[in-house]
This record gives sequence, C-alpha cells and structure tokens, in this order.
Amino acid sequence: MRLLLACLMIACLGHARISGADEADAVRMVLPAGDHAKYWPCWRGPTRQGLAVGAAEYPDKWSDTENVLWKVAVPGKGNSSPIVWKDRLFLTTAYDNGKKRSLLCFDRGNGKKLWECFVPPGKPEGAYGKNGWASGTPATDGERVYGYFGSFGVVAVDFDGKQAWHASLGEINTLHGMAGSPLLYKDKVILYQDQEGQTGGFVVALDKASGKELWKTQRRESVGWGSPIAVSVNGKDQIIVSSQSRVCAYDPASGKEIWTCGGNLVEVIPTPVVGHGMIFCCSGRAGPTLAIRPDGTGDVTRSDKLVWKTIKGSPFVPSPLLYGDYLYMVNDMVSVVTCFEARTGKLMWQKRCGQATQQGFSASPVGVNGKVFFTNDEGETFVLAAGPEFRLLHVNRLNAKTLASPALVDGSWYWRTERELLCVGK
Repeated sequence: MRLLLACLMIACLGHARISGADEADAVRMVLPAGDHAKYWPCWRGPTRQGLAVGAAEYPDKWSDTENVLWKVAVPGKGNSSPIVWKDRLFLTTAYDNGKKRSLLCFDRGNGKKLWECFVPPGKPEGAYGKNGWASGTPATDGERVYGYFGSFGVVAVDFDGKQAWHASLGEINTLHGMAGSPLLYKDKVILYQDQEGQTGGFVVALDKASGKELWKTQRRESVGWGSPIAVSVNGKDQIIVSSQSRVCAYDPASGKEIWTCGGNLVEVIPTPVVGHGMIFCCSGRAGPTLAIRPDGTGDVTRSDKLVWKTIKGSPFVPSPLLYGDYLYMVNDMVSVVTCFEARTGKLMWQKRCGQATQQGFSASPVGVNGKVFFTNDEGETFVLAAGPEFRLLHVNRLNAKTLASPALVDGSWYWRTERELLCVGK
C-alpha cells in the first residue's frame, strides 16, 4: 500500500509540473526582450498569439470613414499582414502574377510610402487565387526586416530599404503557393515549407546576421501553409510546427525532432497558440483541434499528452485565439464562431456570425480590451465580449475585401484591404 501511494504521489508531482499556478511559466511562448512588446513586429503581434498588450484603449467601432485617421493605396497585390516598429510599417506585395515581389515601408503616422525593396527574382510558383504570391507576413527585430517569398527565397532588408542578404531555398513546388511567415528566434530566422516532390517539405534555420543555413531538417509532409512558433517547455525551448497529419516539435539548436502528435488532417494553415500548459493546434476544413501537453518525447499521439481533441468549430484558414481561460475560433467554411474552455475542451457557445459562406474568413482573430474581433473576407468585423457567454456587441464594416489580419499599436488599428492600407484610431 505504501509503495502504491508513493507511486501515485510521484505521478501527481510529474503532472503538476505544467498545471496549476506554475503552468504559465512551464509552457510559454519564447519572445524577444527589449522593445519587442511595444510594437507589432511579426505575424500575430508581440505575443505571436493575436493579443494586444499594454494599457492602451483601442476603438471598437469603425467603418471605411468612421475613426479612420488615414488611408493610402498599396501597390501590387498581397494578403500579408502589416507589421509595425516605432514609426515604420512594413508589408509584402507582388506584381505581374508573382514575377516581381517586394517589401514595402510606410510612415506609420500618415501612411506615406517611404521605400520599396524588390526581391531577387526566381521562378514563380503556382498559386491559388485567394492566396496569391505575397501572403507571408514579414518580421522585424528593430534593425532589419525579414521576409519569405517562396521560390524567391528569404531576404533581410535594413530600415533604409537596402538589402542586407538574400538566401535561396531552391524552387518551391506547392499545391496553392506559399503563405508561411518567418519566425525570429534568438540569432536565427526559422521557417518551414511543406511541398510536393520526392524530397517533401523541410524546416530550416538561417543565421539572422548573414542568411547562412545553420540547419535544415527534411520533412515528409507535402501540403501546408503555416508558420512555426517557439515555446519554452520546463525551461527548454522547442520549435512547433503544426502541419499535414501531425504536430511536430524540433530542437532549435539542431533541428532534431523531439516529439510528434498525430491527428491533424491534410491541409493545415492555422498557427498554434499556447497557454494553460498546452499547445492548441487546429487543422483541416473544420477540424480537428488538438490540445497537447508538450513535455513528451517520440510519438505521443496515444498518450496522455493529448489532453483533449474536438472536431467542432475548427477553422480551415484563420488561427485560433486564446484569450484568458477561453479558446476562440471561427469555422470559416460555415461562418460559425466557437468558444471552448481551454483547459478542458468544454464547449461554451457556438454561433454563426454573418452569412454562411464557404471560406468566408481569412484574417485571424484578435483579443484586446476584454473583446474578441473576428473579421470576414468582406471586411465585416464581429465584435464579441470575451467570456463564456455569447454577446455580439456590434459589427464594423470596412466595405472592402479584407484577407489580412490587423496590427494593433498604441491604440490604433492598422488594416490592409485588397487595395489600401488604413489606420483606425480615436
């Protein structure tokens, strides 16, 4: 009996490492130090989870004229989200069916275009019409801007618009083009690209200073358009990739696979979010969503590391939003927003927002000031009260096609529509 009790105590202590009051420290996003948190420097912002930080109050009502501080035309075509650092705002764009691609810089105060840096040419990939050739959001460390352009490679550009380096990753062969965003992790630029062909996909780390390849790990996956994240698990860092059929964790120092969890469907776009001791991953056309405790090794698919799983409400394109105790997502195949209790997967509510339109949402949701914001492709933003009960506060309309996610800094929203860039603020 004493031996049994001792074993039970050890098991409970092992589980307690990432539960209770310590779970936020045990599993968390790895974020840069310095001024990173003041701005919106990468895909999904300073937290990399679509959450605005700080005490600023953001307007929750706007239209294409109401609360619009400035609006300017954006050359070319693209769906990448804006990023912000100090007084600069950056975007990617493409011309002539992807034959020319560039990084754009705008003045954050008035929207004036400051410069455009074109990427060395490559062989354009095929691309789905909704995706195009400039869907990957750039990232910045405050000194350079880093962009991934598929077969055109990776570029680093300084704040004066001069190219610092260019790294070719070879010809990219994808089903619908590329859409992943680069991850800045310490001295590395990390991204993954799943593609067709004998070699399949890969995850790669480049030296941030020079563009030199530090490691590259081949993957068998052939379909996927997502972006990696960096997490700390009990003090050790991992690079998380949620893609075709499975979720994988890699060692950021070597690229060696740490663990893998099956359950994803074939087509995966959403970026994972992190909290409550777990990683939440969504996949496929409406499912499933996996809640994974990331402290395992090897294949954890059939272990207790897979805490919960559900197919209800999962998105195809937009990433999920973890805001406080609740996980929010939109099934963009039927325009239904769902709220789960993050710890347990319990369904809290599920409601339709707007008309039931297949692939009607592309932008990922944002959480700020106790509200969650879901924007569909027609530029309608559904403003909901965060919490366990559904409360639609109002609907804002930009009256323009909107596939890019917004950036939020110092009380202002920065939106990219099909043709324009605009600032919404008080």
